Amino acid sequence: MVHRAEQLKEEVAAKLVAASSACSLHRRIHLIHVLERLCLDHLFEDEISDMLARMNDVDVSGCDLQTVAMWFYLLRKHGYSVSSDVFAEFRDEQGGGFTANSARDLLSLHCAACLATRGETILDEAISFTAKSLKSTAPYTGAASLACEIKRALEIPLPRRVRIYEAKSRIAEYGREAEADELVMELAKLNYNLVQLQYQQELKIITRWWNGLELQSRLSFARDRVVECYFWIVGVYFEPSYSRARIILTKVIAIVSLLDDTYDVYGTPQECELFTECIESWDPAVAGGLPENMKFIFGKILDTYQSIEEELAPEEKYRMPYIKNFIIDLVRAYNKEVRWREQGYVPATVEEHLQVSARSGACHLLSCASFVGMGDVAGEEAFEWVCSVPKLVQALCIILRLSDDLKSYERWRLPGSIYNQGTACACSERKWPRMLPRQ
Repeated sequence: MVHRAEQLKEEVAAKLVAASSACSLHRRIHLIHVLERLCLDHLFEDEISDMLARMNDVDVSGCDLQTVAMWFYLLRKHGYSVSSDVFAEFRDEQGGGFTANSARDLLSLHCAACLATRGETILDEAISFTAKSLKSTAPYTGAASLACEIKRALEIPLPRRVRIYEAKSRIAEYGREAEADELVMELAKLNYNLVQLQYQQELKIITRWWNGLELQSRLSFARDRVVECYFWIVGVYFEPSYSRARIILTKVIAIVSLLDDTYDVYGTPQECELFTECIESWDPAVAGGLPENMKFIFGKILDTYQSIEEELAPEEKYRMPYIKNFIIDLVRAYNKEVRWREQGYVPATVEEHLQVSARSGACHLLSCASFVGMGDVAGEEAFEWVCSVPKLVQALCIILRLSDDLKSYERWRLPGSIYNQGTACACSERKWPRMLPRQ
């Protein structure tokens, strides 16, 4: 299977090189788009990079809407500076929308417009127009696969979807297309199976580590969710080359889940204070005053930290202090919320709420931990960047925190639910939302 996959990889690479100069712009764009949707693009990074560089110099005026939209989508997705003015010629000034010949045109424009930046009015208009048009068009497309794709795009736009989660269904859909390339199709199936085998091996390593911690026999309150954590991390980076990174990040998020449960449902306020001081010291010698279970948790955190450090090369070990500092910051945020809960304190503003709760969402830590196992791809400048908490990381933390609060609130207000006790709003006069279980 591996040998055949390598043969197919060489043949598809040759097809890409040939297409770069011989095929139409639409055909080249379509080929790259297919490879990305099938999660094969990591096998052809150089070839795709070369094709995109050439496409960036192409004048697309006069091309059809679908070609222009896919061209814009691919280039902007890969970091090229392309102007949204390319869509001006498709504007219907009289009707207030855009001139499209098919549902596929509308879908392509919708996906492209979802990569809008602030102030791009034409793309904002395109999103509004295409969303409305696609909703009314979907039932009459005549093709079940296209109707399904439209439904998915309206629920979660293509740029925001996790490709590897859709790979299996996308391979099946591609196989039913009239223009499907047999070589690409065969490679997609083989590659998917090979990657799944690798994921299984990684899960064996992770579950062996998790079971070795013996948490379930000692800590009945701790959620056993390591497979769920790994599944989430596969969405962060699915490529085979990031195997070590997936294993490390899964371990970190599993430890975060354990810490979250410890502060949420187990420790008393006094125990949480002592536990926080122990984490801040990072010294097992100061854990003598902790209850046995919390002492056990502290030891497992230190053991996991050391085991991750041992997986790194000597020149990579500088990365671990960044992780330690973010763990300390995380438990301080957890402890602050425990104090607020104990005191019955409700933050006066959403901003005050987010100053603590955005940190307790652990996005800072997980963003940093995602770099640890990536080898040369992430150097010291990447760790300094994430430690500066740039706007991108700030926005991620806030979005995830508010999303989590909304989900918790939905569970809280269900009729008959044990959580139906009031409004989970940071500005409400009732209970602090951190008392709710996290999603």
